[in-house]
Amino acid sequence: MNVSIVIPLKNEDESLPELATWIQRVCEQSKLTYEIIMVDDGSTDRSWKVIEGLHADNPAVRGIKFRRNYGKSAALHTAFQVTQGDVVITMDADLQDSPDEIPELYRMITEDKFDLVSGWKKVRHDPPSKTIPTKLFNAVTRKMSGIALHDFNCGLKAYRSEVVKAIEVYGEMHRYIPVLAKWAGFSSIGEKIVEHRARQYGSTKFGGLERFINGPLDLMSISFVGKFGKRPMHFFGTLGLLFFFIGFSILAYLTVSKMFFSEFGIADRPLFYFGILALIVGSQLFLTGFLAEMINRNASIRNNYLIEKEL
Repeated sequence: MNVSIVIPLKNEDESLPELATWIQRVCEQSKLTYEIIMVDDGSTDRSWKVIEGLHADNPAVRGIKFRRNYGKSAALHTAFQVTQGDVVITMDADLQDSPDEIPELYRMITEDKFDLVSGWKKVRHDPPSKTIPTKLFNAVTRKMSGIALHDFNCGLKAYRSEVVKAIEVYGEMHRYIPVLAKWAGFSSIGEKIVEHRARQYGSTKFGGLERFINGPLDLMSISFVGKFGKRPMHFFGTLGLLFFFIGFSILAYLTVSKMFFSEFGIADRPLFYFGILALIVGSQLFLTGFLAEMINRNASIRNNYLIEKEL
């Protein structure tokens, strides 16, 4: 199969028929074999009924229905596990992403040999309340990740199948899939300017300023896990030894000073308490490294979501 189109959605029943028809037309015109995987993330409208109808009309439309809302990361992760296409393309269900981009995204993966291609909505049809936080979010992410993408959170992306099978998307990490891919060893990351269409149905699910506040924290988590997830002792142990050495040196200095050069008590000097604190912190960091190594060897992150129905 050439391409799998993954569409996470919540309460988008009005847009789904048009979107599915559009994708079918584009893929058939481009002679691409395809599947459409729609993940209903706890919709309260008729979205699942619509998906069932689309599946009845076109078996290439597949559906996964969560028992409750888990979030976009959960929807993407679950769909990634069942994709069959050589290229996996994700897009939003609100018709703001154009399926006409599919052939070129497919070409960039298969011919230009990119591991991942991210869409860039250079011209946006959104209010300032959405575009301003988005620009701030992207600027911070570029700075912290070192990946030169203009639009990390664009829902329209294309991946080699190996990429989506190798990464684990959880929590709110869907915003940082390029970063996850980079840390997994897929460094060939491209970008394509894509059309951004105005929303026709429903309401936006944009998180506002909360995304900008939580975003850097999520990115710091990814960066740390990427660098030290398999060797936490290298991080905690190094800091622990550094603090322990500082504390030991301070106390050794105070001891020698008291024994040979000073008549004042060690406990009367503020430096004594700093030395004790450094020893304690160093010991705790070192033990944290040991515990992290033990946990890392016996456990791993799991994504378990209750699926109510599947087509």
